[in-house]
Amino acid sequence: MAYLADQHYKNSDFTVEEFQLIEYENCSFEQCKFSDLNLRGASFENCTFKRCDLSNLKVTGVPFRQVSFEDCKMLGIHFHASNPFLLEFSFTSCQMDYCSFYSLKIKKTKFIASKLTEVDFTQTDLSGADFQNSDLSGATFDRTELLSTDFRNASNYTIDPELNRIKGAKFDLDGLPGLLAKYKIKIS
Repeated sequence: MAYLADQHYKNSDFTVEEFQLIEYENCSFEQCKFSDLNLRGASFENCTFKRCDLSNLKVTGVPFRQVSFEDCKMLGIHFHASNPFLLEFSFTSCQMDYCSFYSLKIKKTKFIASKLTEVDFTQTDLSGADFQNSDLSGATFDRTELLSTDFRNASNYTIDPELNRIKGAKFDLDGLPGLLAKYKIKIS
């Protein structure tokens, strides 16, 4: 596989110019546009994406190893189709509405100050993950591993403790309604 290392891409519109489907290591992408691209055949290791538009990206079979996303628009990405081997990424201040992490093992993943509307975490292993200051409106947690997961200062989540493993998870008092919603009780 062709290989590029230590490259910095800024203000590139890969929806117009060709994006090489090769292995990228220690590369950074800043203010780049990737929306609707099919990245099958590419590989990312120790890469950073800042202020990029990655909406509707196709990531089937794509390895993401130690990849960070900051201030990115990432609507509708099906991360569950990416290569699960050594999968490791983090998200800070990203808009990630309608993404899917179905059935992935992504322990200790950071979703900091991000918007995660209608994201699918069904059967995902999120043990030790961090959702601090994130908006989880309509996110699905069903048979999800949430052991020691941090939801402090997260908002708008609904998690059924009977359907998900939450031992050791961290919640603040403002999060109680999201844990007790199925019981239709009022907390004031």
